[in-house]
Amino acid sequence: MNPPWPRRGLYAITPDEPDTAKLSTRVETVLEAGAAWLQYRNKTASPSLRREQALALQPLCRRYRVPLIVNDDWRLAAQIGADGAHLGEDDGELAAARAALGDAAILGASCYDDIELARAAAARGASYVAFGAFFVSPTKPNARRADPRLLQQAAPLNLPRVAIGGITPDNARILTAAGADLLAVISSVFDAADPAAAVRAYLSCFDSKPEEETHE
Repeated sequence: MNPPWPRRGLYAITPDEPDTAKLSTRVETVLEAGAAWLQYRNKTASPSLRREQALALQPLCRRYRVPLIVNDDWRLAAQIGADGAHLGEDDGELAAARAALGDAAILGASCYDDIELARAAAARGASYVAFGAFFVSPTKPNARRADPRLLQQAAPLNLPRVAIGGITPDNARILTAAGADLLAVISSVFDAADPAAAVRAYLSCFDSKPEEETHE
């Protein structure tokens, strides 16, 4: 990852919102509250809607100086000039994405519960590595589970470490203490009664240790 993007903070991932105007309004609330990164993700949208929504989010991200990362589709990221892309294990080769997006792009890799995937991703040009799910996730209830120790094991890669999967302000400190640089969240922010307050609650998790460590 290249400057000026922040290395730590909340990594907000968009919900499957079909209304582009409503999505933009929801996203702006989260960006204004202090989200550090935004990933555009919509698993139910058509290719044309995904392009429309990604383009709509670009000026918002620029206004708030937040990088826009496109989930799964590095080709769409290249087409619209997004700041980067995030790839899962079935979304294509990291090396091809890096060649298309350029050296300055943020290129993320899902590494699930496997440190070897993270090491391979780093070797192939990833800007950050993502592990999870760490807890039961409403978005992916059957996702493989990751151990927080993976975050510590990935420290020698010298890349930002993203934690994802069922993360709440109540359990996030376990992950930040283990080395998570970014907390990736969808529903716990966007479906919260007060999304801005939810963002602030997550940001506070970077300033304190887990409760069990605090009282030692």
